[in-house]
Amino acid sequence: MEEMLNLATKFYEDEYKDSILYTYLGNSEKDPKLREEFLRLSKIESNHARFWHEFLIKRGRTPKKPKINKINLFFVKLLRKLLGPGIIVSLLEMGENSAIQKYFNFLTKYQLSEEERKILSKVILDELEHERFFHESKKRFHTENIRDFVLGMNDGLVELLGAVTGLSAVYLHNPRVVGISGLIVGVAGALSMGIGAFISVRSQRQVNESVRQRMEVLFKVSPEKAKEELSRKLLETGIPEEVVEEVVEKLSSNEDALINLLVQESGENELRSALYTGLAYLTGVAFPVLPYFIASSSLTALPFSILLAGTALAIVASVISAISGISIKKKVVEMISTGLGAAFLSYLFGRLMESLFHISTL
Repeated sequence: MEEMLNLATKFYEDEYKDSILYTYLGNSEKDPKLREEFLRLSKIESNHARFWHEFLIKRGRTPKKPKINKINLFFVKLLRKLLGPGIIVSLLEMGENSAIQKYFNFLTKYQLSEEERKILSKVILDELEHERFFHESKKRFHTENIRDFVLGMNDGLVELLGAVTGLSAVYLHNPRVVGISGLIVGVAGALSMGIGAFISVRSQRQVNESVRQRMEVLFKVSPEKAKEELSRKLLETGIPEEVVEEVVEKLSSNEDALINLLVQESGENELRSALYTGLAYLTGVAFPVLPYFIASSSLTALPFSILLAGTALAIVASVISAISGISIKKKVVEMISTGLGAAFLSYLFGRLMESLFHISTL
C-alpha cells in the first residue's frame, strides 16, 4: 500500500510540474501551432494531476503542492532559444514515453476500482497521443539535424582536445603554434565530417530512390511479385500471417501505399546535414583551442583548455541524453572520462615524440 501511494504521489508531482512547464512553454512560444498544442497539453496534464490528487485523498494521504524549479524552466527556455523547438520536442517526447510505461505498470500491478482503471486507461491514451504529436513534430523541426550538430560538436571537442593536449607536450613554450595547428586540424576535420555527412545522407537517399524505382517497375511488370515482396517484409516484423494476407490484399490495388511500406524515406537533406555537422565540429574545436591564443605558455593554456572542453562535453552529454532518453549523469561521466582519457594518452604520446625527436628544439 505504501509503495502504491508513493508512486501515486510522484505521478501527481510530475503531472503538476508538466502542466506548469507546458503553460510556460506555450506562453513563450512564437510558433502558433506549437503554442496552441502546449497550452492544450497543459490543461490535459492538469486534469491528470487532479486525478492523482483525488486518488491520494481517497486513501487518506494529502499531497503537498509541488515546488516548481525555476532554474529548470530557465534551462528549458535557454535550450529552446539556442537549439530551437526540436530539442524541446525531443525532451518532451522522452518524458511522455517514460510516463506511459510507468502508468501501464501501475495499472497492471495494483488493485484499483473500476472507475479508477477507466480513468487511468484514459490517462495512458492521452500520453500516447502526446507522444504521437511530439514524434510528428520532430520531423517538422528537423530533429535529425540537431543530432548532427550535437554529435559533430562532440567529435570536434574530443578530437581537438586530444590534438592540442598532445601538441602541448611538444611545444611547451609556444602556445600560438599549438593553437594554429589545432585550428588547421579543426578546419580539415570539419570539412571531412561535413563531406562525410553529405555523402552518407545522399547515398542513403540514392539507395532509397533505387529501391523505389525497382518496386515501381516490379509493380507494373508483376503485381503478384510486388505483393510477395511486401508479404515477406511484413512477416519478418513478426506480424501474423493471416493479418499480413489481409493487409496485402487490401493494398494490392494501391501502388503508392505498397511502395511506401517497402521503402522508408529518411527525409534528411544532405546539404543541411553537412552544414550542421561541419559547423558543429568547428564549434567544438573552439573550446580546447581558444586558450592557446591567450596564454603565455602551453602548460598555462592546457588546464583552461581541459576545463572549457570538459564543460562543453558535459553540456553536449546532457543534450544527447535528452534526445536519446538515457541517464544524464551516466552520459556526462562517460563522455568526460573518455574525452579526458583520450587527452591524457595524447599528452603521453606527445611527450614520447618530443623525447625521441626533440621537436621543440628544431
